[in-house]
This record gives sequence, structure tokens and C-alpha cells, in this order.
Amino acid sequence: MLYSLLIIGLILLILWVVGLITSFTLSGGIHILFVIGVVFLIIGLIKFIIRQSNK
Repeated sequence: MLYSLLIIGLILLILWVVGLITSFTLSGGIHILFVIGVVFLIIGLIKFIIRQSNK
């Protein structure tokens, strides 16, 4: 589950960067992808830290 969240977050971040480079923003849709990607990464990192502290 952790790795799937990280992969989804990274894919969304890559799409956001591509959108910035090509100036194709879909009326702010790319920025929504950025926010979703950051949220997935934060959730994944929190879960990773919790798992490491429980060992």
C-alpha cells in the first residue's frame, strides 16, 4: 500500500512538471494534480515513519 501511494504521488508530480513545462494547465487542473500528489507523498511518508518506529 505504501509503495502504491508513493508511485501515484510521483506520477502526479511528474505530470504537474510536464504541465508547467508545456504551459498546458487545463484551467488549473495541473495544480490540482500537484496538490493531490503532495498529499499522497505526505501520507506515504507518515506511514513509512510510523512503520519504522514500530520495529
